Amino acid sequence: MEYFESLAIEIGPVKSALLATIFTWLLTALGASLVFFFKTIKRSVFDTMLGFTGGVMIAASFWSLLAPSIKNSEALYPDYPWIPAAIGFLMGGLFIFGLDKLMPHLHINFKKEESEGVRTEWHKSTLLLLAITLHNIPEGLAVGILFGAAAHGIEGASFSAAIALAIGIGVQNFPEGLAVAMPLRRQGVSRRNSFWYGQLSAIVEPIAGVVGAIAVIHMQEILPYALSFAAGAMIFVVVEEVIPETQRDKYTDLAVLGFMGGFTLMMILDVALG
Repeated sequence: MEYFESLAIEIGPVKSALLATIFTWLLTALGASLVFFFKTIKRSVFDTMLGFTGGVMIAASFWSLLAPSIKNSEALYPDYPWIPAAIGFLMGGLFIFGLDKLMPHLHINFKKEESEGVRTEWHKSTLLLLAITLHNIPEGLAVGILFGAAAHGIEGASFSAAIALAIGIGVQNFPEGLAVAMPLRRQGVSRRNSFWYGQLSAIVEPIAGVVGAIAVIHMQEILPYALSFAAGAMIFVVVEEVIPETQRDKYTDLAVLGFMGGFTLMMILDVALG
């Protein structure tokens, strides 16, 4: 970890954010590549993996984003350090809420007629891809913003913490890639195209990561708001998308255990490495 931290310091926050989010993208592609070996996956495994994804995102939202936001605000607002965190958190949720209402998409375990956003006749595979893409925007932003915060020496935000966040998001991206590719394969899409769509769902992460890092580097005063903004965006995705997808079959208990496992892993990564 010390090597990667020194490397991040040497190459700077923007390049670090780009490399970190490329890493998360590659793990998505690795998960999607399983479609070359399997055509189906047990629903119990699928729901457990989705629960794991939600746990990682919830833990990252607090330890990696909200806590540093509040800590950074203590100097700016000694009597009300929660103000930037509260405002940014709500704005992040409203941002994804707006995208959710505008962007046509379909959650993984839902039927075509249950698609959300602007009504369209787009194919189900396209709607599935857009749903996961929407999911990945706040993840990329979170990594980029945390690297930017580390560059400013914000208390509670370090390059080690940013790397830990990238590792956690990368780990939970593995089942995400599979979650896109496998349903497409079941619908009769070729293995090659299923893999292509699966990995493509995370292409937005490097873009969002670089945008987040650049924004906070050039506008240091928005740092506490930006950190909590990413947290709010991720919480909205988990509550509106990830958790409901795990509750549509009989494996809800396994999904909860997966959630707890993901939460615990991210907590350990952030506290031990950050």
